[in-house]
Amino acid sequence: MKYLFAAATAAAIAAPAASAQIDSVRLGVMQHNICVSDCKNADKENGPNVAAEVRFASPDFLGWAGSPHPYLMASVNTQGNTSYGGAGLEWDFQVAPGWRIEPGFGYVVHDGEINNPFANGTPQSADFAEQHVLLGSRDLFRTSLAVTWDMSETFAIQGIYEHLSHGQILGEGRNQGLDEIGVRAVWRFQ
Repeated sequence: MKYLFAAATAAAIAAPAASAQIDSVRLGVMQHNICVSDCKNADKENGPNVAAEVRFASPDFLGWAGSPHPYLMASVNTQGNTSYGGAGLEWDFQVAPGWRIEPGFGYVVHDGEINNPFANGTPQSADFAEQHVLLGSRDLFRTSLAVTWDMSETFAIQGIYEHLSHGQILGEGRNQGLDEIGVRAVWRFQ
């Protein structure tokens, strides 16, 4: 039931985007699994992620919510660790001439580890836990915050932070989560 709900939510977000005009394309490199507040898992899963996003013009029916932009995204780990893809919404707030803040919220599905397959207390379990982030659910929320510097009307550079977690809503138990930080190039089409 949970996966049906998640798929319906993603489809509801992505369906208007499919017929909408592309606002921008974003391509970047993310430092995978960084230390933010709980650093015990930050030394697991090395290697950068290459991330791509297609963002769409905000549809009229989302005006009540501050006119967020729907997006579709994918992030692939270059070392074979956790990769993911999903959909969501991003808002744009200009904070100074040429500078914007873009918070976002979405849903992703990943190919990383959910739980430890070995019995607790065994050497195999300890070895596995030392090398893998245990995300607790195949589907996760994605929250993001980007700071964008508009270099021209059609090109910008972004610094972006994102956090992936099931938040004890999409899953139960394990919820080690992933934090990433990176830089993206933005090409605008409007």
